[in-house]
Amino acid sequence: MAFFVALIATFFVGWLCYQWYTMWTIKRKLAWIPEVPGGLPVLGNILDVGSGKDVLNALTKYVTNAGEICTVQLLYQKYIITTDYDFLEFVLSSTKILDKGNDYRFFDDWLGSGLLLANASKWRRARKIITPSFHFSILEQFIDVFEKNGKILMHKLEDMCDQEINLQPYITSCTLDIICESAMGVSVHAQENIDSEYVFAVKDMCRILIARMFSPLGRNNWTYKLTSNYYKEKKHLNVLHSRTKSVVQARRKEALDQSKQDTGDEDIDRKKKLAFLDSLLLATIDGRPLTDDEIREEVDTFMFAGHDTTASAISFCIYLLMQNPEVQAKAFKEQKTIFGGTIPKTVTHRDLQEMKYLECVIKETLRIYPSVPLISRVTDSDIVYKDGKTIPKGTTMILFTYGAHRNPKYFKDPGKFDPSRFESNEITKPFAYLPFSAGPRNCIGQKFALLEMKSTISRILRHFEILAPHELKEPILAAEVVLTSVNGINVVLKKRKWT
Repeated sequence: MAFFVALIATFFVGWLCYQWYTMWTIKRKLAWIPEVPGGLPVLGNILDVGSGKDVLNALTKYVTNAGEICTVQLLYQKYIITTDYDFLEFVLSSTKILDKGNDYRFFDDWLGSGLLLANASKWRRARKIITPSFHFSILEQFIDVFEKNGKILMHKLEDMCDQEINLQPYITSCTLDIICESAMGVSVHAQENIDSEYVFAVKDMCRILIARMFSPLGRNNWTYKLTSNYYKEKKHLNVLHSRTKSVVQARRKEALDQSKQDTGDEDIDRKKKLAFLDSLLLATIDGRPLTDDEIREEVDTFMFAGHDTTASAISFCIYLLMQNPEVQAKAFKEQKTIFGGTIPKTVTHRDLQEMKYLECVIKETLRIYPSVPLISRVTDSDIVYKDGKTIPKGTTMILFTYGAHRNPKYFKDPGKFDPSRFESNEITKPFAYLPFSAGPRNCIGQKFALLEMKSTISRILRHFEILAPHELKEPILAAEVVLTSVNGINVVLKKRKWT
């Protein structure tokens, strides 16, 4: 027994020495970048980032005090933190820095090597396969999904008129319904069935993975198995993977049965609504079809990446419309101009395209409250930056979009909510505004997301006046899976008089 204890201890000490040697090697090569002061021996600045709320505050403090590009030590890892425009452009436009940062590994068991987490070589193949699913002619087919689930949301909100409500859970359930139906062609009824095992698994998995990121026990795979969250995660994964895989298998069988019949053109519209899943079923890699597990990874990735991000943007947009009645009035006036004297029951793709001012409102919301407040990349080889400066292999870079969006160098009066920035083309630096990232590994679903946001926010605007509660609560921001308000988005909705 003593021998095995000694063996484990020796292995652990060796592993720790290796981690520290790697960290100090990177630190030496990054000496050209200012270091965040105040770190403790061994721990570094890890005590600054105990929660998602702490992360935003800490990163803001770092780039304010140490410079727009700086380094920070968190335990045995060295990070570059940056809001520097040139560095953001260099990293995001590079075809050599495509791998996601190490902290994304916590999502591996859920999402596998889907498009979000895939390494560079697999990402390139997957991107080619998935891109046709987001062609504008196919995206139009999903508007009826947006509208159908938006109507359910309205019925829920109508029951809550004239009282203070936290809008976030209502919006999140709606976007989960939309993304699942768009990805898989089936509804999970998140808005109608709050006790759904699948819906609970999605929401609790997000909570568990965020808790793991900030837990000393959770960050190590061995010690994570000693926690209760490990067993909850395994249970949720079984629910999530089983549901997606059963849909994939059913759709594969249906597609096979249809291929044996000459169905003609009558199936085109229905197939377009399942375009994301269909494209994966029809796709090949190196001459072979994708396996059920490969398809499941991409479908789960689309669902995960697409519901919380849009829910965050919609919720913060409603909050900013509440805070800025003049902007809300202008956005509502645009709705009346488009639809005339009667409130529409549904909208078309053309209607959404005409909502130019609402689009500016959404874009400005994403500047102030980017759904993804930071982007993480890691180098897989030594990279030469300008003037011959080296970014060594294994360096994790935190591209702090939340901070970059508030940089007065590129945004006049950055704390002001001003949708006219996007009417006047004030944004001239493409890598200063990064709500959907930028460069080759930007967000593939950004057009889908913008249409969904327009559809949902337009419907809320048409039906309700958005008012402040008696005691206005400013959002307490946290960088979790997405940017969120830990104290909710609290508003009062008043039924509108259209005429």
